[in-house]
Amino acid sequence: MNLFGWLKRSKMKREIIINVEKLETRVAVMENGRIEEYMVEHPEAERLVGSVFKGRVQNLENDLQAAFIDIGLKKNAFLHYWDMTPDADALLDDEDPKDRKAQKGGRKAARLSDAEIAKRFPPGSEIVVQVTKGPISTKGPRVTANLSIPGRYLVMMPGAKIRGVSKKIGDANERKRLKKIIDRLPLPENVGLVVRTVGQGASARAFARDLRNLLSVWNEMQGNVKNLRTPCCIFQEPDLCERVIRDWLTEDVDAIVIDDPASYESMREVASRISRRARSRINRFDGDTGIFEHYGVERQLQNAFARQVALKSGGYLVIDETEALVAVDVNTGHYKGKGSQEDAIREVNLEAVEEVARQLRLRNIGGLVILDLIDMKSRKHQREVCRALKDALKRDRARTNVLDISELGLLEMSRQRQDRSILSQLTSVCPFCKGHGVVKSPMAVSIEIQRLLVAMLKKAASDRRPLEPKVVIAPQVMQRLRTEDGAILAQLQKEFGTRLTFVSELHRHPESFSILDAATSQVLYSQS
Repeated sequence: MNLFGWLKRSKMKREIIINVEKLETRVAVMENGRIEEYMVEHPEAERLVGSVFKGRVQNLENDLQAAFIDIGLKKNAFLHYWDMTPDADALLDDEDPKDRKAQKGGRKAARLSDAEIAKRFPPGSEIVVQVTKGPISTKGPRVTANLSIPGRYLVMMPGAKIRGVSKKIGDANERKRLKKIIDRLPLPENVGLVVRTVGQGASARAFARDLRNLLSVWNEMQGNVKNLRTPCCIFQEPDLCERVIRDWLTEDVDAIVIDDPASYESMREVASRISRRARSRINRFDGDTGIFEHYGVERQLQNAFARQVALKSGGYLVIDETEALVAVDVNTGHYKGKGSQEDAIREVNLEAVEEVARQLRLRNIGGLVILDLIDMKSRKHQREVCRALKDALKRDRARTNVLDISELGLLEMSRQRQDRSILSQLTSVCPFCKGHGVVKSPMAVSIEIQRLLVAMLKKAASDRRPLEPKVVIAPQVMQRLRTEDGAILAQLQKEFGTRLTFVSELHRHPESFSILDAATSQVLYSQS
């Protein structure tokens, strides 16, 4: 990090604000009063990602190169064949690939053939797996047999032999020191260790204490495997408050503020296992207003998940989440710039990619992301914008991969998706548009009703039976019929010698209508 970057970070005030309620726990990471990351957990919901299950193989699908595992949920878990053995090529974020290559003698681990998979894991056999991605939409959870149990400074990897150091620790002398420490730690056979980024600068005693806690967890897991019936959960990730201490309480965090007395005491106890200084940074909020209101989080959240996100320059982003991908459209808005048009476009794109990186963290967006940037003719500017996005994503805990800007001006990237986005957790499908974002116009519904009435009246006339339709509609459609389509309906009555009745229902869906026989109240047609 250059001097300017160091000075900028050194002046930054970083706080973690926690609001604990009966139905929900909310965590906001604030930097100089601005929300940068947001997490939500509901106590009644099972914590899946990171939890370990003893499951049963339901079936093997060679075409998909995957097995489906019953872990006790509504939907079976998806397990790739190459994730079925603990010694497979699975790399953690906190593992250095060079370390693993050295451990393996420079050779890639061989994958099992379909026949070997069928022999080792026939349907009905038991297998221990860890959830890496929660269920999303119609898809069940994704799991792996490469287990990784995180502690404060270490990640324990049962079934692996690696002893590595996070690749995010770049200092060569510190890497050597850490490798010496973990090489001296007493480990059971076939249990690997990786030093997490937060372990930089930690003492040998701290690593030994962390390892004792991890081995205690591992012994409990082994006991659960032997004693509990399949399918079952043998290890569950701690709640959100404890994970904040484990994963987020780093040196650059000035304070953690929480409003729940019981959670405050619990977090202080967990933090005390790290250090007195860590414990001292846990503070309790007991103000008259809500904690999120006091720190300005509530106000920021109201606009945090809007489809349109304003940029300081006057430009804006439009963010659309779909099941397959996320589309981000960058617009200049009313920004004019002080230089040439090309410079103005570059400035908006640079600001946009910084905000996109923040929005991905804030919304917990994962999967494929497409950025439709404002077209730049200069290849130099394109490389600069792409580099700026990569730099902004370095703060992201999730794995990301960014491709160069295409000839169409699109920038494609992916972000590791472990769970549903915040927006999908907090919202449900609109009962009016059913997720489309639009509903039929009153004119379109009116035309559809008239078309059906004509067909029904013609059929009744050919059958020589009387028919007086009664139509139940939404208020906005009734307004259309009264003001613009009245003459057409009068002509329809005259043509077929009948009487049309229209009834408006206040809470009816704009696209919904029913056509009844007024004489018998029989429903002739219903559009829900």
